[in-house]
Amino acid sequence: MLISQREGPSLGYTSARIIRVDGKYFKDLNGDGVVEPYEDWRLTSAERAADLAYRLPVEYLSGLMTNGHTVNVPGISSMSVSGITYNGKPYAESGAEPSDICDRLYDALVNFDTRQVLLAHSDGPETIARWNNKVQALVEAQPFGIPCANSTDPRNEIKATDEYNAGSGGICSQWPTPLGLAATFDTTVVRDFAATLKREYLALGFRTALSPQADLATEPRWRRVPGTFGENPELVRAMASAYINQMQPEINCIEKHWPGGGTGEGGRDAHLAIGKYGVFPGGRLQSHMDAFDLNAAGIMPYYTISYNQDPSGENVGNSYSSYMIDSLLRQRYGYKGIVCTDWGIVPDYNGDPLTTGGKCYGVEDLSVGERVLKALEAGVDEFGGSVMAADIMAAWKIWCKRKGEDSARARWEKSARKILESMFRTGLFENPYVDVAQAEATLSDHEAFVRGEEAQIRSVVMLKNHAAALPVARDAKVYVPKRHIPGVYSMTGRQKKAPYVGYSVDTSVVAKYYRLVDSPELADFALVAITEPEGGIGYKDGQYMPISLQYSPYTASNARKGERSYRGKTIRVENETDLSLVKETKAAMGEKPVVVLLSATRPVVMEFEPWADAILVAFGVRSKAFLELVSGGRQPSGHLPMQFPASMAEVERQLEDVPQDMVPWTDADGNIYDFGFGLNK
Repeated sequence: MLISQREGPSLGYTSARIIRVDGKYFKDLNGDGVVEPYEDWRLTSAERAADLAYRLPVEYLSGLMTNGHTVNVPGISSMSVSGITYNGKPYAESGAEPSDICDRLYDALVNFDTRQVLLAHSDGPETIARWNNKVQALVEAQPFGIPCANSTDPRNEIKATDEYNAGSGGICSQWPTPLGLAATFDTTVVRDFAATLKREYLALGFRTALSPQADLATEPRWRRVPGTFGENPELVRAMASAYINQMQPEINCIEKHWPGGGTGEGGRDAHLAIGKYGVFPGGRLQSHMDAFDLNAAGIMPYYTISYNQDPSGENVGNSYSSYMIDSLLRQRYGYKGIVCTDWGIVPDYNGDPLTTGGKCYGVEDLSVGERVLKALEAGVDEFGGSVMAADIMAAWKIWCKRKGEDSARARWEKSARKILESMFRTGLFENPYVDVAQAEATLSDHEAFVRGEEAQIRSVVMLKNHAAALPVARDAKVYVPKRHIPGVYSMTGRQKKAPYVGYSVDTSVVAKYYRLVDSPELADFALVAITEPEGGIGYKDGQYMPISLQYSPYTASNARKGERSYRGKTIRVENETDLSLVKETKAAMGEKPVVVLLSATRPVVMEFEPWADAILVAFGVRSKAFLELVSGGRQPSGHLPMQFPASMAEVERQLEDVPQDMVPWTDADGNIYDFGFGLNK
């Protein structure tokens, strides 16, 4: 039900009583017949949050401090969770509607007072909207009537980037990755992107975005580079600010990952224990912190141990570090918002170097309660994923024993006030419900998809155009060779999809621009679509291995002595045949042009370049974006948001924390593939 009022917010409700005072309407969320300060929308968010935090029992405060109970809708499967049931039965046997609440989530909302839920995979806008409304109706009927702040990882990329963005590649409008948005070098594109996201997220019931990623991608081998805005501190800060300023206050942004996760030792990622160290051999910690826009409602520290950065000598994961959170983020930078840990930092480490859970780096010997306590003492407010209210209550008991109950109560309320204030600020307490029909209409908005396509086109970078090979007039005859498409692997190296032979460009789209022919002899030009080298995760068969950004087999003979245990080891990438494919196609085409379409998520050693007449690189686009530039329908305007290195020796030489410290690739025409480079004809 919905009440609209001329002088005040609209009120959405199902079971709450409505109170009228001085001609204005208020929700009686605790059912006492009085408009309490937290129910009074005329007060500030801070005043309402302080009142509610003061009223809540400690069990409720602890429930509020959990974030990211991850669900799929429907609950056919769930990230790192099995046994999802509805009334005790698997979804397929339960007769449940797709939008129904699974048993595990019901238990968390009703019995453990969770009020922040991360939605991963989902069926579609109608299902998400109906699920949101069922969740909100359930929690509205609980004591205090606190709504649920549903959150999402990025959903608007062409495809999901591994396990990091499990909801993307689906129902929302589709844009380049953040790295592709950075390639436009235009904050207005990011503002348009964020404005579109905001409309879509609000229509679906999301009030928290686990984005943007303000990490400096100074380590080119890092797997999470595509989620960043590149390696230049000024560009990253400008793009992150444009995003946050557009999304807030209606959507709370949790900015990632303090103090900068793009410094993984040797390019390894901290989702796995093999990558738990972030290193700063160039002494550039300050540059990484300066890239953050601290107007974000929340900040998420990264899993990493920022090695030897704490003057006290303590080396613990950033969420456990008083130096990183209290001394730097809180005191030096004056940050007053929420600090939310990354997912799964509290559970025990199981001893597997490829584990994706139990990332309690540096505090493995502490109990779960002691870990929560240490993070709270460091300045954390809420805990992402795999943390229950019982874990936080265990910390409560320890705190009370050491410092007294009054001290514990003050600390718990301090975090609760921040969390509640962020919820009040978005209007969630007044109306957490969404219109199902409006959700479907918003997510079917053709104009949003057109704007996404426009951003894709603008993000493509032309690196080479020898002898004006591009554009090629439409209706020319084109040869598109098939390639060996490598398997798809999880972050731990487990194969999720087998390799096969096929196309990396949509030939049905190519056919709208050109006449497809089966042989080089019949063609006017060739279109070769490849991807970046699939260079591994830096660990294999119990040994640390190099991560390669080149196609040919790589032996790490130039790795730094005394620092790299993989020095001298050799790795072959999954798609080394991409290099031979370009060579063979050029040999078959002779003087006729070979145009290479490179889909990348991070820098590449461009070994194939001498055999390519033209090169277009993109960071998450559909085939149409490439073809618009190939055909001359649009003029290229993108620029490299990162350096493309001259060799793997340069990659080994560069320092993990220093931006733009590599010698870039120079092509046969003298073009230097440096940060900011891009041809427009």
